[in-house]
Amino acid sequence: MSTTTTGLLPQAAASESRPAGIPSFLELEITGFCQSKCVHCYAESGPHGSRGTMTTGDWERVIDQAASIGVRMVQFIGGEPTLDPDLPRLVRYALGAGLKVYVYSNLVHVTPPLWDLFSQPGMSLGTSWYSADPGMHAEITGSQASYARTRASIAEAIRRRIPVRAAIVEIAENQGIEEAAAELRRLGVTDIRIRRAQGVGRGARGDSGQLVSELCGNCGIDRAAVLPDGQLTPCVVGRWLDCGNVRDTPLAQILSGPAWRHTMTLVPRHADACSAVSGCAPASDGNDCPPASCQ
Repeated sequence: MSTTTTGLLPQAAASESRPAGIPSFLELEITGFCQSKCVHCYAESGPHGSRGTMTTGDWERVIDQAASIGVRMVQFIGGEPTLDPDLPRLVRYALGAGLKVYVYSNLVHVTPPLWDLFSQPGMSLGTSWYSADPGMHAEITGSQASYARTRASIAEAIRRRIPVRAAIVEIAENQGIEEAAAELRRLGVTDIRIRRAQGVGRGARGDSGQLVSELCGNCGIDRAAVLPDGQLTPCVVGRWLDCGNVRDTPLAQILSGPAWRHTMTLVPRHADACSAVSGCAPASDGNDCPPASCQ
């Protein structure tokens, strides 16, 4: 199985303006609502998902704090971020703060105003792709419309010259991974990552639950994530690793605090092994790092 990684998102160079331990990449999970209900979703997002307790002002304050301490890029995720009414405002706010912006979306519902927004300098898109077979794609996402709409949106993003990264998540034996990758290449996508689904959230295998062994081993290395309730965690996949809440504690204070340092000791570090297999780059990844086993 092959995977193409062309380094879509810029790696942050070492800088005196960013203190040691401050990540260059911050994931902002602005909603748990999604029109799909993917069988493997680590966040267990779906039609009944909540926007959480973070207000627009809370997110803007986090963006300001992130820019001030040296974060280079924010990634808006969900759930499905394109369905959140605050996404356009928050994207513009982040761009205005001098940050690069990466939106990770299923690309099922992208409106004309959103296309114009995504076409702005400093924007990148990421998406998940499952199969060249529409039926298999629908079986995984729980949506009959997802295949055609996501495919059309990928083509539109390429037409608009918006940088796109696609992650093919390996879930079923008869999924047709190579065929899925070939279809993405025909659409013009050059940054393709292939990984197996991680056994957390809705994708938990048996009694595995929230096992740190399912993490890729790069959690917290040049990245952090804020969940819809304001919880700061080293990665959205390892969402049970709670280090503090940005609603009551400044971002920089949490990142330099004892809870963050302790959490870093709980994550199994398999970065070298994973990098050898997948080229995993935490600061430029779209939640598509493989689990620590690298299988």
